[in-house]
Amino acid sequence: MEPVAIGFGTTTSEAALPLAMERMEEFGVPRWIASFVIPLGYGFSMCGSSVYISLAAVFAAQAAGIHLTLGQQVAMLGALALASKGMAGVSRGVFVILLATASSVHLPTEAILMILGVDTIMDMGRTAVNVLGNCAASAIIERTEDKLVFSRLSSSDA
Repeated sequence: MEPVAIGFGTTTSEAALPLAMERMEEFGVPRWIASFVIPLGYGFSMCGSSVYISLAAVFAAQAAGIHLTLGQQVAMLGALALASKGMAGVSRGVFVILLATASSVHLPTEAILMILGVDTIMDMGRTAVNVLGNCAASAIIERTEDKLVFSRLSSSDA
């Protein structure tokens, strides 16, 4: 939880990277898995940011009084998913992506700027989810490799 707290407090997942890798090694994930999976997740698996960006776009459409059909929602989610891949793990990075893709999905900028007032709090939450998701991914990969310390315990040891 310490790397998640650092990500939450600093609103940047990059600050939590060294400690996240260290804690995952202490948890039982080998260095070769943690040093590959966690940084890879920072570039491609921003789960908190992905959820936030889609919900923020739908909120902006509703706030602007724009009714989106199912096809428009799917197109918007596809555009946002493509735009968000490789996003930097810095504070307000997802907000820049949302503003950049707003014109392609015909969302007014004013509706998106309404979110800016609460974006700091939202940024803290989505950063914590990103760090937690990357740590969980390394543990899951480790589990599939059958290297986790407590996966080797027999029922008689417990």
